[in-house]
Amino acid sequence: MTTTDTPITTGEPRRAPLKGWLAVAAVTLGIFSLMTSELLPVGLLTPVGEALHVSDGTAGLMVTVPGLVAALSAPIVTVATGRVDRRIVLGVLVGLVGVANLASAFADHFAVVLGARFLIGIAVGGFWAIAGGIALRLVPEEHVGRAMAIIFGGVETASVLGVPTGTLIGDLSDWRTAFAAVGGLGLASLCAMVLLLPPLPADESLTFAELPRVLRRNRGVRVGVVITFLLVTGHFVAYTFVRPILQDAGVDGSKVSMMLLIFGVAGITGNFLAGARVSQHVRRIVLVISVVLTAAMVLFALLGGGGMAVGIVLLILWGLGYGAVPVSLQTWILQAAPEATEAASSLYVSMFNFSIALGALAGGLAFDNIAMTSVLWIGAVLAALTLAVVGPRRKTT
Repeated sequence: MTTTDTPITTGEPRRAPLKGWLAVAAVTLGIFSLMTSELLPVGLLTPVGEALHVSDGTAGLMVTVPGLVAALSAPIVTVATGRVDRRIVLGVLVGLVGVANLASAFADHFAVVLGARFLIGIAVGGFWAIAGGIALRLVPEEHVGRAMAIIFGGVETASVLGVPTGTLIGDLSDWRTAFAAVGGLGLASLCAMVLLLPPLPADESLTFAELPRVLRRNRGVRVGVVITFLLVTGHFVAYTFVRPILQDAGVDGSKVSMMLLIFGVAGITGNFLAGARVSQHVRRIVLVISVVLTAAMVLFALLGGGGMAVGIVLLILWGLGYGAVPVSLQTWILQAAPEATEAASSLYVSMFNFSIALGALAGGLAFDNIAMTSVLWIGAVLAALTLAVVGPRRKTT
C-alpha cells in the first residue's frame, strides 16, 4: 500500500547532475511559458474586453476555453503520443503555444482569440501531463523532490508572477504586446527544449483503458483528483476576477499589476516552502493550503474594501496558499501511483485544467449575475470542503 506521506522512488538510472539540472531548467521554462499563456488573460480581461467589445464575464472565456480543452487533451495527447520520444512531443507543444499567442496578438475579433486559446489548451494539457513525472528521469533519486519543486515552480511562477508581468506589459503598452511577448517566450522555450533535453523514449505503453483503471483501483488518485477540483476551482472562481474586484475596492488600475506582482512573490515563496517538505508531509501541507485559501478569500470578502494596504496583506496570504498547490497536488498524485505516473498525471492535469475552466466560467456567471464578492464566498466554500475530503489520516490505495 502506498500512503500519501511515502517519498517517491524509482529504480531508473540517472543522468549526470549538470545535464539533468539543465534539462530540468528547460522543462521549467516550457511549463512557465505554457501556464503564463493559459492564465495571461486574468490580468487583461478589462482591456481585451473593451478592445474587442465584450463584457468582463464574456472575456473570462479566454480562461475557460483553454482550461476545458486542456482537460480533454491531457489524456488524449498522452495516449496518442504514447510511443513518441517525450522530447519531441514537449517541443512541438511548446512551439504551438508560441504560434497561438502571436495569433492572438494580431486578432481583430474575439472569435479569433478564442480559436488561438483552443490551441493553447491542447498544448497545456499535453505538455503538463507528460512533464508532471519527468523529474523522475532527469536527476538522481535523492534530488527528485527538489527538481519537482523547481518544475512546478514554473507552474506557480506563471500563475502568480507571469500574470502580473503580462499585466504590467499590457499597462505600459497594450494587451497585444503582452500576448506577443508570451508568444516569443514560447518560441524561446522550444529552443531550450531542443538544446537541453536528452532523448526521452516513452517508458509507458498507455491506453485509454488504463485511465479509468487507475482511477478505479487507486483511492489515493481518486482523493487527489477530488481535492484538485475543490482547491483549483475555488481559487479560479475568485482569482480570475481579482482585477475588477481590486478596482471596485478603490485600487487604481495602474496599481493592480504591482499588487499582483506581490501576490506572485508570495506564491513563489509558498511553492518552495511546500516543495522543501512535501515529499514527507503532503497530507499535512494540503490541509494547511485549504485553511489558508479559505481564510484569505473570506477575509477578502469582508475586508477587501479596506484600501490598498489591506488588499496587499490579503493577497500575500492568498499567494502563499495557492503557491503551494501545484507541487503539493502533483506530489500527492505521484506518491499515490508511482507505478503509473503518466496515467495518474494525465488524470490530475485533466482535472486541474477543467477546474480552471469551470472556476472561470462559474465565476463569470456569479460576477455578472449575483454580486462581485460572491466569487470570493464561492471560492472559500470550495476550498474549505477540502478539509472534509482529506479527513483524518488514512491509507490512499
